[in-house]
Amino acid sequence: MIVLQANQERLLAALQAVAGIVERRHTLPVLANVLIQRAGVATQLTTSDLEIQIRVTAELGGDDAPFATTVGARKLIDILRTLPADQKVTLESASGRLLLRAGKSRFTLQTLPAEDFPLVQESPTYGPAFSVPQKVLKALLEQVSFAMAVQDIRYYLNGILFVAEGRQLTLVATDGHRLALTSAELDVDVPTRQEVILPRKTVLELQRLLSDQDGAIEMRFAANQAKFAFGGLEFVTKLVEGKFPDYNRVIPRAHRNVVVLGRAPLLASLQRAAIMTSDKFKGVRLHLEPGLLQVAANNAEQEEAVDELDIEYHGDVIDIGFNVTYLTEALAHMSQDLVRIELQDGNASALITVPGDDRFKYVVMPMRL
Repeated sequence: MIVLQANQERLLAALQAVAGIVERRHTLPVLANVLIQRAGVATQLTTSDLEIQIRVTAELGGDDAPFATTVGARKLIDILRTLPADQKVTLESASGRLLLRAGKSRFTLQTLPAEDFPLVQESPTYGPAFSVPQKVLKALLEQVSFAMAVQDIRYYLNGILFVAEGRQLTLVATDGHRLALTSAELDVDVPTRQEVILPRKTVLELQRLLSDQDGAIEMRFAANQAKFAFGGLEFVTKLVEGKFPDYNRVIPRAHRNVVVLGRAPLLASLQRAAIMTSDKFKGVRLHLEPGLLQVAANNAEQEEAVDELDIEYHGDVIDIGFNVTYLTEALAHMSQDLVRIELQDGNASALITVPGDDRFKYVVMPMRL
């Protein structure tokens, strides 16, 4: 039977949407495959790594009879990429294999039984559904994902905290040295607080899949699982277990020294100074006095960089050190023209915000130089 029939461009797009989590080598060979299920005019393509499951539903041509099989996802994508975008591609089932025809090309692919594919058991106790536009969630993830920990022994830091409460969705990420927080308004009121930690791999895959469109992404959280639905795609993921740190206690409330300056000039100044840091030591010193910000860095070869910015500032004289990467990453993931920096002294953490917008907060700990 004809399992599916579609233009190369459409079929490739559907496969690429689900194939991001597929690994070529896995302890379960079937997990290197994509599950193809057909019922009537609808075709479902599903992949899984036992932690995340992604399914896309599309109307691709083919016979209406129910059918299910699995085939190597990466190999199928590699074949499709070599074909012209307007080429009609047909997948046929024949003697336990899949036959791919496209123009004068023909490929015979090995399959594994659909019943061997380990589908994720979805939670029966999801909380209420709520949504934001895709482009909003994509922007929120962009604003905080850089602050996630990477393979930290404190496993609850290797991801992003999602908090839905009232009509607000808040995202928080921290690696213990810095913390990024941002929020957006929801379409409905969430009656009870929903709080989950999405794993790092889930966050990166969501960022890959989300578009800059207004179409909504629906979210539902359970005790050990989260579910996202958008653009014909269903995304189910396990959660990180553990208690996320109380982020409200980390955010400074009453720093008395405040400076507002251009984001781009500050980023450029820090990037110039960073040239004189080393891979092992990324420290830069900020010297703040009325009317002037000085950024300085040096290295073991006795090389030094000093960069000065004229600023509007009337507070205390402050000398403070930071990991320059923590500052540049935060500024690079912002799009506003101005930033507001609040400082207490040379030993307290700094708070970076956007003037007139309290939805984004970035806290960075100082370092001894």
